[in-house]
Amino acid sequence: MPAYIHRIATRAPSWTYEQSYIRDRMKNWTNDPKSKRLIHAIYNRSGIETRHSVLGDFVEGEDATIYRTDEEGMIISPGTAERNAVYTHASRDLAVKVAQQAIDDATGFSRSDVTHVVFASCTGFANPGPDYHIIRELGLRNDTQRYTLGFMGCYAAFPALRMAAQFCEADPNAVVLVVCLELCTLHTQIDARPDNILANSLFADGAAAAIVSARVPESSRPAFALCGFASALLPAGEAEMAWDIGNEGFNIVLSSYVPDIIGANVQQFTSSLLSKHDLTLTDIQEWAVHPGGRSILDKVQQSLRLPENALEASRSVLADYGNMSSATVMFVLKELMENAETDRAMTMAMAFGPGLTVETAVLERIGCPTVLRQPAKEKSHASQEV
Repeated sequence: MPAYIHRIATRAPSWTYEQSYIRDRMKNWTNDPKSKRLIHAIYNRSGIETRHSVLGDFVEGEDATIYRTDEEGMIISPGTAERNAVYTHASRDLAVKVAQQAIDDATGFSRSDVTHVVFASCTGFANPGPDYHIIRELGLRNDTQRYTLGFMGCYAAFPALRMAAQFCEADPNAVVLVVCLELCTLHTQIDARPDNILANSLFADGAAAAIVSARVPESSRPAFALCGFASALLPAGEAEMAWDIGNEGFNIVLSSYVPDIIGANVQQFTSSLLSKHDLTLTDIQEWAVHPGGRSILDKVQQSLRLPENALEASRSVLADYGNMSSATVMFVLKELMENAETDRAMTMAMAFGPGLTVETAVLERIGCPTVLRQPAKEKSHASQEV
């Protein structure tokens, strides 16, 4: 009996920034002409239009929470403890809200049904953490089991969903709440290193939550059957994507060679997983590829020879939200659910992270949405929802 993703809820923090606005702010925070040119070029080809943050620090004239400036207008880099303190309170609020949204929107499920909470994050640490506060503030059962997957990176949604599926396979009555939450903008490093400039152009804040169980979904609402998972390591990229904890936040290594490494290997690990399910690339109708960046999506599409619109959902999420690390592929899956036009579709999902690690999943989407997608909200250069 397979496990199903019944509902995915997504949530972005209240501060919204146009990519062009952030580009110019970053250029103002450096006196180096070479860095200014590099920032301008990288941001312009990012494929991102807007991103979200828990911080209003990037708005000119706004009182800064952690990214304060000196007398010359240059950023004073905050310490790791200061950054993590923001994570502690901001992650709690965002996690509770997105979890509540997922449970309330899942037809036929109530808070008392939830048996497990699996929480994934790599951008901060707190104990008791968001998983604890979800249970307490939403009034879930006191015996709800909770698990935290930490510091995995952009691919963490897959181990979290795989764990949820295993719980459901072991206990048909299990109802698992999976939450992926990342506050990447807390670790912005404003200096001349190309790796940091690239990271600053991509990463953003966001959260997603999913309800997973072995119950057969209603046909009137879209859902995903979790058919299988696979992991792969690409040792050639071990030094190209990594990070550690420094005195001034997380120090990231993000090489521009990562898309090439993924492109050179994606055919092999994709075909390997599909063959285990007696499938080939031609059997996949929908793709949920983690939009780590526009270049990664381009390489995946080229290497697999996918149709022009195959990664439309991934590109849309990248444009509207940027790279929210582990939460991002959940945004893509939700996009596919809400825009389904057929009753069924075999779906291939994948994400990439430090190591270089690749996580993949085969899913079958079933059902069509009954509610039309809401029109996109008009965007401003930098704004805060109220």
